[in-house]
Amino acid sequence: MDVVVAGKHVEVDASLRAVTQEKLQRITKFAADVRRVEVDYAEAPTQRAGDSCTCEILVHLKQHLVKGSAAAAEHAQALDVALDKVEQQMRRLHERRVRRRGRSAPRAGAVTNGQAPGGTANAPAADTDEPDFGPPIVKNKQFAVKPMPPEEAALQMELLGHDFFLFRNSESDNAAVLYRRRDGALGLIEVSG
Repeated sequence: MDVVVAGKHVEVDASLRAVTQEKLQRITKFAADVRRVEVDYAEAPTQRAGDSCTCEILVHLKQHLVKGSAAAAEHAQALDVALDKVEQQMRRLHERRVRRRGRSAPRAGAVTNGQAPGGTANAPAADTDEPDFGPPIVKNKQFAVKPMPPEEAALQMELLGHDFFLFRNSESDNAAVLYRRRDGALGLIEVSG
C-alpha cells in the first residue's frame, strides 16, 4: 500500500506523518486491494478555531474510490474523524463484496457440500475482477412524463414527498430531473440535445 501524505498551506511534520501511516494500517483489514492512500492536511486560518484544521483521505482500491474528510481543532483529531468515516465506508464495501461472493454459483467441478472433487475443502473465494455495482434493483417503475415548468415540478415533488422528480421541461422540451440537495435547496438536471 502506497501512502502519500501532503499538506496544503501547512507543513506536515515527521510525527504527524508517522501517526498517519500507523493509523492507516487499520483500513487494510477491510480490503486486500488497497493500491494507494492519499492524505491531505490543510489549514484554513479564516475558519473558526474549532475546525480550522482539515484532513481528507482518499483510498484507491482496485475498482473503487473511498473518500473521507473532516475538520477539527488539530490535525490528529481531524485524521481520527476522517479515518472513522473511511473505515465505515470500507466496512460497507467489504460487506457488499462478501454478500456478492456468497451469491455466486458454484464453480465447475465443485460439489455443493464444500468438498472439491478430490475430497479436500474448497478455499475461500478470492476477490474477483468483476465490477461490484452495489445492491440489486428490486423495483422497476414506468410512468408517463408530462411537460411542465420546473416550478410545477417542484410543487409535484413536494406533494408526493419525494427527494427527486422526473419531468419534461415545457420551457426547453428536454427531459429533466428536479432533486433536493443536502442543503435543502433544489437542483435541476436537464438533458441537452
